[in-house]
Amino acid sequence: MKITVINTGGTFNKVYNPLTGNLDVPTGAKALETILQNTHNADIEVINILAKDSLDLTKENRQTIVDTIKQSQNENIIIIHGTDTMDISANFIAYHTLNKKIILTGAMIPMSINPVEATMNFSLALGFLNAPIQNGVYIAMHGIVVSYEKIRKDKIQGKFLLND
Repeated sequence: MKITVINTGGTFNKVYNPLTGNLDVPTGAKALETILQNTHNADIEVINILAKDSLDLTKENRQTIVDTIKQSQNENIIIIHGTDTMDISANFIAYHTLNKKIILTGAMIPMSINPVEATMNFSLALGFLNAPIQNGVYIAMHGIVVSYEKIRKDKIQGKFLLND
């Protein structure tokens, strides 16, 4: 199976900057490359298009994501995205009805600090693409993959939950 992974940054990719004391979103895909070293039976193309916290994404950035999806020859897309505005981007992408299988995923804890959540969420998205699913926009977080309309980030509990 051929899969395009579009990397936009987010906490998934953040690393500690010892000079500033901040968690920065670097360019490139070091976190993703670490996971992909142990990923077999998939032909994965990685496209790094942004290196931003999702709180800093603009409408133009979201349009860049849509344009990248449209340009991809692949039907199967995983988007690494920050969790704070993942729902906004998913809605924006769905509005453009791209007729592909698109899964947004990310992490609330940087891979560089604790690799479990990022690895789990990416693996969940990858596995879901291997199932016979319909084209659409999905979110893969915290053990579930559902249509973007059926999941939300609960900022009080610090996790993704199904909508009531």
